[in-house]
Amino acid sequence: MLGKDIGIDLGTANVLIYVKGRGIVLDEPSVVAIDSMTRKVLAVGNEAYRMVGRTPGNIVAIRPLRDGVIADFEITEAMLKHFIAKIGVKSFFVRPRILICCPTNITSVEQKAIREAAERSGARTVYLEEEPKIAAVGAGMDIFVPSGNMVVDIGGGTTDVAVLSMGDIVTASSIKIAGDKFDLDIMRYIKQKYQLMIGERTAEDIKKGIATVFPGSRKDEMDIRGRDMVSGLPRNITVYSHEIHEALAESVTHIVQASKNVLERTPPELSADIIDKGVMLTGGGALLHGMDKLLAEELRVPVLVSEEPMFCVAKGTGIMLENLDRPRRQFI
Repeated sequence: MLGKDIGIDLGTANVLIYVKGRGIVLDEPSVVAIDSMTRKVLAVGNEAYRMVGRTPGNIVAIRPLRDGVIADFEITEAMLKHFIAKIGVKSFFVRPRILICCPTNITSVEQKAIREAAERSGARTVYLEEEPKIAAVGAGMDIFVPSGNMVVDIGGGTTDVAVLSMGDIVTASSIKIAGDKFDLDIMRYIKQKYQLMIGERTAEDIKKGIATVFPGSRKDEMDIRGRDMVSGLPRNITVYSHEIHEALAESVTHIVQASKNVLERTPPELSADIIDKGVMLTGGGALLHGMDKLLAEELRVPVLVSEEPMFCVAKGTGIMLENLDRPRRQFI
């Protein structure tokens, strides 16, 4: 166990950790419950997620990462320390090397914050890699040949779109619209249409259970509970797939437009490769019903959903870790 190399998908919604030789060993929500008076950490991961929206006034369940970057440095550091201790890769004598993924357009200050949080969590060396590149590798794409590969990685905080060739990014775009924004859209829609307040957990259940982004492709319904804004009392309503399509339409349009913008800036030879190979969808947002159909219709190229899209980035870190000591491997 001494000096294990580990890869971390430090996501806005979930943290996944890959340990070289063991595979994915941790998949937990990136949520930390703290005492608001003392700032003491009370719970991390799954245990803290169960507290979201259900805590007394002095306990706050927070997400220390927002839009793919660190929003609260101290809490992120505490969260990483907890997870690294939980998987048991750190010893008193040898500290692990850590590969962390980050969005394509983060600033040098944000990169430094991620690097420092990992170092203070017990890393010996920290490597940063761009998320769409790692996601493409994890989805099984061979990005190290002179051929165009396009990936759309829809995470919790950001959507990263990139065209890759020869092991590097040719054109890319990163927008702060992804899974968390979808939840907010659903909450806002229910509030405006039904005067009903619902929490993040309920919005996420709706998104997973009945949501679609392709018109007419799903006709499901779900009973939900919330607090009536007029009477202040609990109330039940039924929501339908076509309503959630309406709620998500604007945000999804931004993702489609970002994908189009990347394709428009792609050299013609690589565009021809993408027509043959198609676009690979990764990240939790790839599981949103109808996303592949919508992108295929709008971009006019085949769109494929990767196997286990939630784990693509974590798997990709594993593949990159295997090649960490090879010469000419470039990191940020």
